[in-house]
Amino acid sequence: MKKIILAVCLSSIACSAISFESKDIPNKLKQNRNATNQYYTQLIQSTNSAQPRLAELSMLMTMLPKGGDIHHHYSGSIYAETYLDWVGQHGFCVYRESDAANKLEKFKVESRPAQIAAASKICLSADAIRKDVNFYRELISAWSVQDYEHQVHAQPAPDQHFFNTFGYFSGISKYSTNQGLQILKQQAKAENQQYLETMLKSAPVTDHPELASKIDSLHSLSSQSEMQQAFSQYADFLANDTMAQTKIRDFVKELNADAAGIDDAEFTLRFQTYVSRNSAPSKVFSGLYAAFAASHLNPLIVGVNIVGPEHGVVALRDYTLHMQMFAFLKQRFPQVRLAMHAGELKLGLVAPEHLQHHISGAVQIAGAERIGHGVGIMHERQADQLLAELKRRKVAVEINLSSNAFILGLQAQAHPVTLYLRHQVPIVISSDDAAVSRNNLSHEYFLFTSRYQPSYAVLKQTVYNSIHYSFLNPSEKTQQLRQLDQRFMQFEAAAAKLAASAKPK
Repeated sequence: MKKIILAVCLSSIACSAISFESKDIPNKLKQNRNATNQYYTQLIQSTNSAQPRLAELSMLMTMLPKGGDIHHHYSGSIYAETYLDWVGQHGFCVYRESDAANKLEKFKVESRPAQIAAASKICLSADAIRKDVNFYRELISAWSVQDYEHQVHAQPAPDQHFFNTFGYFSGISKYSTNQGLQILKQQAKAENQQYLETMLKSAPVTDHPELASKIDSLHSLSSQSEMQQAFSQYADFLANDTMAQTKIRDFVKELNADAAGIDDAEFTLRFQTYVSRNSAPSKVFSGLYAAFAASHLNPLIVGVNIVGPEHGVVALRDYTLHMQMFAFLKQRFPQVRLAMHAGELKLGLVAPEHLQHHISGAVQIAGAERIGHGVGIMHERQADQLLAELKRRKVAVEINLSSNAFILGLQAQAHPVTLYLRHQVPIVISSDDAAVSRNNLSHEYFLFTSRYQPSYAVLKQTVYNSIHYSFLNPSEKTQQLRQLDQRFMQFEAAAAKLAASAKPK
């Protein structure tokens, strides 16, 4: 009888070999699945006991196949320590104090050669920062959420602190993007993750003052005809302008270079591109046009998004206008896929009327196929009907537990993840900005399982959702799902062995 030897190598767990007769494969796989289910159930149930087995659960979630991470911001996922390395490699510096007269800000990276020389007394090299233990600690805390809850001195609000970090390291984050993606790839593979769909770069903007002024005069209550006329004129200009088209082609080439050498047999990378929702309407529209056009040209760019604080003054003012822009461009580029940050809000953060239509607008007006965050669902107008619509349309909600807890204070049962599950709305677990949050995707799964105790079947389906609801094409999804099947077979074999070894003697 032929024997099957299955090599099991998961994350940092040592490889082991499992050997069994080929005729026994179905039974063995079922036994491993049942043993994994039982072990996992014991671990999550222990979280309610006096002796929770959190370390074991954390290890199991590290071993767990992750499928994909499909709500992911590149710049917020490179750890501060890596950015500091790049500051040193490029000969840049970081301000150790602010100079309001010269518009210099503490903790911000300086990349301009003239300014580096002129501000040498207050702008430190990477080596100097590492020698100054106190400032080094301050810097890591400013570029992430590390130590935030332990600080007692005056500090910005959590949401402001979180979004401030991007401004500090923006001077270095655009450098070494291929190197950064290689780092993220290795981190993902260490967590048993096979697919990454990241937001790396915003789409380029091309200005036309006269046409821009027409869009900038619009607002969310403007008539459909006014919007359509202004959008059409600007879109026609961008479609025929040599400079605009050159920018789009150059942008596509940049992303091709960024992705060079990343994909392999065990890992796949794709991009979303995006615009900032707190820019002037004309800049949002011009950037969105470029984003749609770039996605149309390059199969590596699988989707378009809109980012930035949703509670910003401009973002709130122009929300419906932005949704109409997406709807208009979706008609011109119908094959482009849309994920959208929507409902990253809570009661008290904004006036109540802004809580009532953001998720529904993203789905019903813009045509979003996935919703990022979606934590304001319970305050939406006719939320029960919206939940039914999300289920019917199979709109997946990207759950980002760590950032929702820090930015909005939504955690434990205040978070609507179980609401979505009860209404059979598909969810995916994602990392958002793991480096700013100082965690990883495994920890997001740990939070999901330890807090909400989903069954093993629900956990496994959630992992598979990250491929089912990705923006890969059908043949790529089929390939990824087969790979995920194999990874779960290996995981369950290793987990069954782990469960057996963990039993009391």
